Amino acid sequence: MSVLGSWLGRVITPRSAGFWSAFQGGETTSGESVTPDSALRLSAAWSCVRLISETVGFLPLQLNEGISGGGKVPAPRHPLYELLRWSPNADQGSEEFWEGCAVCLCLWGNFFAEISRNAGRVVALTPMRPDHVTVFRDAQGARRYAYADPMTGARRELGEREVFHVRGFGAGGDVGLSPISYARKSMGAAMAAETAAATTYANGARPTGVLTTPSVLSNEQREQVRKNIVAPMVGAKNSGGVFVLEADFKFQPVTIKPEDAQMLQTRAWSVEDVCRWFRVPPFMVGHTGSASNWGTGLEQQNLGFLTYTLSPYLRRITGAIRTQLIPRAEWGRYVAEHDVTALKETDSAGRAELFTALVNAGIWTRNEARSKDALPPKPGGDDLTIPVNLAPAPMHGRTDKQE
Repeated sequence: MSVLGSWLGRVITPRSAGFWSAFQGGETTSGESVTPDSALRLSAAWSCVRLISETVGFLPLQLNEGISGGGKVPAPRHPLYELLRWSPNADQGSEEFWEGCAVCLCLWGNFFAEISRNAGRVVALTPMRPDHVTVFRDAQGARRYAYADPMTGARRELGEREVFHVRGFGAGGDVGLSPISYARKSMGAAMAAETAAATTYANGARPTGVLTTPSVLSNEQREQVRKNIVAPMVGAKNSGGVFVLEADFKFQPVTIKPEDAQMLQTRAWSVEDVCRWFRVPPFMVGHTGSASNWGTGLEQQNLGFLTYTLSPYLRRITGAIRTQLIPRAEWGRYVAEHDVTALKETDSAGRAELFTALVNAGIWTRNEARSKDALPPKPGGDDLTIPVNLAPAPMHGRTDKQE
């Protein structure tokens, strides 16, 4: 089974119907075939996709309702609340569902889910494999989705109201652009470097030497040399063995520096190049040779990652929810939002300082602060409070006796 293995229990292969219509992969200048599956075999690509998708999946997504006077509160009574926050379908929790959404955006540039409705209300979102979906327009200009069902093999056509479609980066067309498709030359070069390094180590971390003889060998003699002398000495497990040479054979080794065998600079550059395609700072995927330009504190680095890498994904997801799942009549009242508080927090001391400042400024109540750590509310904790020594400037110097 491939690296993508089983997606909702279904095997993905490049031979699947509709695969190449969604992803124009194939051979590259380096000779390596780059597909979403093979790209994930690069440790840098795997780490980038995993970092983005797992972070998107772990951020709580809920439906909020605007209240009079400004501000928003959770809307648990709305039918979409449970679906978005906890379980979009019978097989997946929200974390797994939105994580899968981000994986598809990273690899194919599109995420599709079939919408199930009951009396007009959305009751389930079932993921569709992007490599089996073709997007087109009908004669009236409406968007249609042709889906080659991997379970039955049947081809179905679905309308706009039947498909939840999140488009990745693109020029505003019907589909997002596939990052892997456009990065295939860069990733192909990285794969070639990995292959070359692995092959070098398979040969004992050095290239093959040269056997010389003053005589001209017959074809039968050449075959005997390959079989009896060369073959037993090839491979890392045979490294350090001893040649037994006869008939004036001489062995002339070809040396190579260890750093050249590892191709360290090329492989390091490949990590940074892959990270550039996903807009992930290399230090966040374990490439310690690259310094961060996003500050030295964890909070500053998290904020940079949130601002420049995650926010486009989050906004595309919530934007698609607004236009495709929330009825138009409710657009001004309900909004889907991710809670990114966890990415803005630092250590326990910084967290305590932040909570104290928000409570003392009258932005949070004490019970709201307690709820962030799943603590039960306390009596009297629902009132906004401010320090007693603070008052509007015109009140400065007045006492309660003054009118």
